[in-house]
Amino acid sequence: MDNKNINAAAAVDVDVDVIMKKYDRESNQRVWTGKANIVVKVIMALFSLWCIYVTLFATFLDEIRLTSFMGLIILMGFLIYPAKKGEIRENYMPWYDIIAMIVGSGAFFYFAFNANNIIQQGTRFEPYQIVIGIVGILALIELTRRCVGIPILCVALFFIIYALTWGLTNPDMFGRIRYFIRNLFYTKEGVFSTPVDVCSKFIVVFIIFGAFLERTGISNFFIQLANCVAGKYAGGPAKVAVISSALCGMVSGSSVGNTVTTGSVTIPMMKETGYKSEFAGAVEAASSTGGQIMPPIMGAAAFLMADFIGVPYSSILGRAVLPAILYFTGIFITVHLEAKRLNLSGIPGDKLPRFKLLIKKIYLLLPLIMLVVWVSGNFMTMQRAASLSILIAIVVSLFDKEHRITPKKCLDALEAGGKSTITVAAACGVAGIIAGSITMTGLANELINGIVSIANDKLIIALFLTMLCCIVLGMGVPTTANYCIMAATCAPILIRMGVPVMAAHFFVFYFGIVADITPPVALAAYAGSAIAKSNPMKTAFIASRLAIAVFIVPYVFCFDPSLLIIETTPVKVIQIVITSLIGIFGISSGLEGYLRCRIHPIIRVILVVGGLCLIIPSLVTDIVGISLIVFGYLYQVYAAKKIASEAV
Repeated sequence: MDNKNINAAAAVDVDVDVIMKKYDRESNQRVWTGKANIVVKVIMALFSLWCIYVTLFATFLDEIRLTSFMGLIILMGFLIYPAKKGEIRENYMPWYDIIAMIVGSGAFFYFAFNANNIIQQGTRFEPYQIVIGIVGILALIELTRRCVGIPILCVALFFIIYALTWGLTNPDMFGRIRYFIRNLFYTKEGVFSTPVDVCSKFIVVFIIFGAFLERTGISNFFIQLANCVAGKYAGGPAKVAVISSALCGMVSGSSVGNTVTTGSVTIPMMKETGYKSEFAGAVEAASSTGGQIMPPIMGAAAFLMADFIGVPYSSILGRAVLPAILYFTGIFITVHLEAKRLNLSGIPGDKLPRFKLLIKKIYLLLPLIMLVVWVSGNFMTMQRAASLSILIAIVVSLFDKEHRITPKKCLDALEAGGKSTITVAAACGVAGIIAGSITMTGLANELINGIVSIANDKLIIALFLTMLCCIVLGMGVPTTANYCIMAATCAPILIRMGVPVMAAHFFVFYFGIVADITPPVALAAYAGSAIAKSNPMKTAFIASRLAIAVFIVPYVFCFDPSLLIIETTPVKVIQIVITSLIGIFGISSGLEGYLRCRIHPIIRVILVVGGLCLIIPSLVTDIVGISLIVFGYLYQVYAAKKIASEAV
């Protein structure tokens, strides 16, 4: 049985576009039809082709590459995103948007066409050049407001005001503004710093690759594969959601987008099996959010991390494997225990896809496999590997009539890649403004010294404060921008306190992602609740409980970097994986309240405490933690047998 039949069996009236527009600001776009739509589509497609060409073959100055890239982003951004939500007039663009588009993109193109002269000027800038820089920054800020949202701008505004009022020492206000704009717009310390550089070189090509990969039908393949692997077992649909969302999420890189697309299939299936609406929405949200920590794609932030740390991308992928396994194992355990508690069955065999038919489409994985081989083996650059993987995706699609990438689909994929790049690039540009403001004012050192002083050399306090910062910031800031900001501010704090560089960056990366399911602003959970027709806040709290591993694992690898395979031995890695799995099992079962039978409150506390003990890398705490969990498990075995004997 194919995926269409599974969808039909779990049919539900879900308007994906409405949900996406409500919870994903990126989905609120202008309505172009007819010839206007063709023109816009061609512009987006040409932008994608231009980006691929530039990353592979261009040899001109970085200043020209980066400024022309952002100029095109501004131009396309105003073409796509209206000034306010709900603008539905077809083929309409107000005069002020046209002026903003021309003037805003013109500021960046001015830099691009005069890059050599501007570089040779040094610090001597004319007033009109400062005005051009101000116009460019304002255009970027306005585009970010439209496609990303207000929260990141509030953060940027705070640091801009700080820099112009207290941070910079020049007594003359115009002198401060001149220095500030020159650094932010005409150097690589602001808008055109690492985030935009990485976005234009790597992220954009991988976004385009993801767009082509989706059109091969790989998402349907992942869902069918998950059904084959776990569908028949207790609570099968929820396990299918965990596996399929992990696989699809690593390609899409969007918590909300993945929750809506895969959730429109998996959530109705879970509800039909017997899961409560809140639980079904939470499972999908937690799994989809975790897709961003799933190798080999890991969303856009992983490329930024590689550049920030100065290591190959393959090094990030290898170290992300074990934490990802622990994360999804924790969700899987909870889903299984919930199924046992509710006595739920799996999907009937006649409704499952046949593995013999599914295996014939295994060729769909070839683009991903070759990408991993090329990148991990350092056979070629990341952008070249992604570009060749796009060609492979087109070739493998030819073997499937339904998902064959025709010239029209190719144009659609290029358009989708161009559109998706706008939001990421805008967020990266504003993140560069924030990082530049922090750097030029020396605020970073003050923050580091302040938090180190508050923590009083207690690493656990510094980790907790950093976690709160990441989650609060992540509630309104995209993962890429969140990571850039935290990498510039909080990661150095952890490094100062002895945490390895890789572990510190992974810590802020993980907690920036988990904000999508953490109340009160849990957008992925709210999107899942909209499909499940459940209480949004309850869904968000359950999603946080399901994803408990992501609140624990980062602490584990900060205290003991062996989990990230840093300066360790195979024996040590095996040991920490085993203890972590046991700890996650104890915490998950304790929070779920069911293990073979309902758990007594005292035993639940014992199981959770045992799991928490296994976070601390010490032989004593490991022995205590394992002992408590084993005791709790044996008690539950005894309790279950007693209940069974009394029933007889």
